[in-house]
Amino acid sequence: MFLNRLACASRILLAGAGAMALTGCLFTPGKFDSQLVLTKGGHFSFSYEGEITTMGLSQMAAMDEPEPFEPACYDEDMELRDCTGEEIQEQQADWEDEQAEDARDKEQFAKMFAGMDPSDPEMAEKLVLSLKKMRGWDEVSHRGNGVYDVKFRTDGMLTHSFLFPVLEDMPGMTQFVSVTPRADGSVRVVAPGFGGDQSGMGQSMSMMMAMGAAKNNGGDDTEIVLPDGQFTIRTDGDILTNNTDEGPVTEGTLKVLHWTVDTTSKVAPTALIRL
Repeated sequence: MFLNRLACASRILLAGAGAMALTGCLFTPGKFDSQLVLTKGGHFSFSYEGEITTMGLSQMAAMDEPEPFEPACYDEDMELRDCTGEEIQEQQADWEDEQAEDARDKEQFAKMFAGMDPSDPEMAEKLVLSLKKMRGWDEVSHRGNGVYDVKFRTDGMLTHSFLFPVLEDMPGMTQFVSVTPRADGSVRVVAPGFGGDQSGMGQSMSMMMAMGAAKNNGGDDTEIVLPDGQFTIRTDGDILTNNTDEGPVTEGTLKVLHWTVDTTSKVAPTALIRL
């Protein structure tokens, strides 16, 4: 029975990719290096180089035909045994409920993303072309299985908020990084895509861990791409608040804040800097 519950829990979390999609988590980070430079007068430059993944959406889109119902019951020694008629009915009812929920998730997924299937090579190439049309995306290529290799760079004046990433016709996305200038001359930086149990990455972690469990149980050899990167802020402004472990260090004329981003990141990188 324990094995039944474990398999069911993994499957439910994996199916949760649909719920994650509906909250706007289109992209999640893989291996990457990202840097934000803020200088007095309001100038900024930002870069992100590495992997971006839509693996959760790819898994959701790939759930086409449901596996046939097969009851499974175990004795106290975790050995397979024959199921009773009542157990078969109970398991089949649970299976039918799961199929109905999956169908609802897929319908909502299709409505939200206009039928986009990131696991389809043709659709993936359309996403590549969409990104390349926008300023800053110097390099974008689809490696396969919903994993994209990118180089993004931009700079300018902080006359308004800067968000990364942004995709045309995809409102409500969870951004990796948000930079917001305030009226008092300070700038608030928060990176919800780089950590936090309540953030985009926190949601994606549960889904990715479930994918890993499903992979191990089912023998799937698909590569699971997890966040593994560095986020750095460099500034000549005054750092008012930050949530790094070590605090700022000085490199020449600049103060430097650094975060390591991985599956243990529980807090979104945050800083308030007066320029």
